[in-house]
Amino acid sequence: MKIQVVPKFHKYHVYVILFFMFVAVTSYSQVTVKSLKELMPYLKKSNVDVKLQPGEYVITAEDVSKGEYAEELKLKSISKILLLFQGNNSTYDFTGVTLKIKTEVLQAYGNYQVHELQIIGNNNVLKNLTLIDDGSEHDAPTRRACNIVMDGSNNRIEGFHVTTKGSFPYGYGDAFGKGGKAVIKHQKHSACLIRGESNHLKNSTFIHKSYGHCIFMQAANNPLIEGCVVEGEVRKTDDMLLETSGPAFNVDFMTVWGYKLPAGYMLSTGEAGIRAYDGGETIIDGQFIKRGTSNPTVKNCTVKYMRTGVTIAHATGKKYVEGCTAIGCENGFSLGSGEVVNCYADCSYGPVYSSTYEKDEKYNADITIIPPINPYYNGSRNVAYIGGSNHNITLRSKDNTIGKNLAIRVGGEKNNIRLLYGNLPNQNNFKASDIKLENKTNYPVSLSDKSSKITVKSLGNVTDLGVNNKIEKVQNKK
Repeated sequence: MKIQVVPKFHKYHVYVILFFMFVAVTSYSQVTVKSLKELMPYLKKSNVDVKLQPGEYVITAEDVSKGEYAEELKLKSISKILLLFQGNNSTYDFTGVTLKIKTEVLQAYGNYQVHELQIIGNNNVLKNLTLIDDGSEHDAPTRRACNIVMDGSNNRIEGFHVTTKGSFPYGYGDAFGKGGKAVIKHQKHSACLIRGESNHLKNSTFIHKSYGHCIFMQAANNPLIEGCVVEGEVRKTDDMLLETSGPAFNVDFMTVWGYKLPAGYMLSTGEAGIRAYDGGETIIDGQFIKRGTSNPTVKNCTVKYMRTGVTIAHATGKKYVEGCTAIGCENGFSLGSGEVVNCYADCSYGPVYSSTYEKDEKYNADITIIPPINPYYNGSRNVAYIGGSNHNITLRSKDNTIGKNLAIRVGGEKNNIRLLYGNLPNQNNFKASDIKLENKTNYPVSLSDKSSKITVKSLGNVTDLGVNNKIEKVQNKK
């Protein structure tokens, strides 16, 4: 009979196993820190689970002058960062924590852009932080600022509540400039920039009282924005024109568009609620990458009182928006191409959907028009503006009431405040062709003289100035 020899299990082996078991447990057991100073070393570590003790913490300009928050990144322009998360595979729990950033901090670094919180590592989770810019809406950064920047890959920010303040000029939207060209030099302050690979912003709320975008994407591949709420502010241009002092008064209300600010429109004091750009630079695994935004997904978000609800026309690849609502925005949804599924918007201050360029193609949308949150103040008089080709669009309605003198327009003039008197002709007066439109609302449809091969099924009346359009008037099913 063959006897199997079993090797002796030396006590040394037991010690080794126990050691690695101890390391495995202790590496991922949660550590509680009691101050920002205690937290800072953990931002550079990997495989940690850190909880900041609940309470209120404040960062001031004096803290910056002492060199306590001096992280720096050199991308296209140098950023100064208060909290830079550099490690991988870590969790940071801020439940019960309120972090106040004094708006004086936005000037404390001199002529640098300021990022309050930035992630450059991978596979990290940051959750449940209340982040507040503490000061006036007019305490602008010396250059520009952003509350949150997400680089790296597969990171998740969840359960944040962010209040953004501090920009110049505030209270006019983009009427006096937004990019390189400006009538009034501006210092923007945005809320959340998503870059990197497969980063995820989830179940977070943004109170946006700043001139700048709220949530926007640059150099982001496969970003996911889910369950977020954005709330900005709006003003009537009539109220702006009543000012007897201030930056707009000082330039005689002459806009960057080449004409005096017109009455009769509602403008957001911020910029886009959720926006994608076709350029940008990010850092992943220590490598700097220049590229556009691709394959964005936006789900179950609500955007209120912003220049746009969800505008991701400049992204490439698959663009998908589902279960989102735009309330009191200048424009609800603009994708260029892509899918808008089971979404909602009102047309209080602007269209629920607007084509971005005449080349827009293969836009498929199902949007329910909801009652206005406030009385109509829609200067463009557009319920929706549809240009481009090969779209399939369904518009529904929550009730049978309609705003006076509003219509669903297919092609032709947009009547947007930025496009008057021939300004920006590449964004206006589009042709529209080979489009299927199902209008299940009582709003009228206006097919312009630039429309052709439009197939319309409409509950509301249809005016046809185009060619080869096919119209079917339908009855409301009770």
